[in-house]
Amino acid sequence: MSEFLSSALVVDLVLLVVALEVLGISVYWHVTKRGIEPARLLPNLLAGAALLLALRLALSDFAWPWYTACLAIAGIANVADLRQRWR
Repeated sequence: MSEFLSSALVVDLVLLVVALEVLGISVYWHVTKRGIEPARLLPNLLAGAALLLALRLALSDFAWPWYTACLAIAGIANVADLRQRWR
């Protein structure tokens, strides 16, 4: 079990859950017009997904520029999310 938790496969499963979350929230919002508007949720989910992708690349021994780029994307998405929420 510890081998599974330290592998890149567990990150793939979490990324799949995030994708299903986006799909579920989007479908619910488009059907009911209630809940969180998908466009307002996108920067937050993009930041999280980019962090997960950086972790996956690091666990898979990719070269450092790849996961550094993912970290930069996560930072930009985080700033976009903060800017959107700041009132």
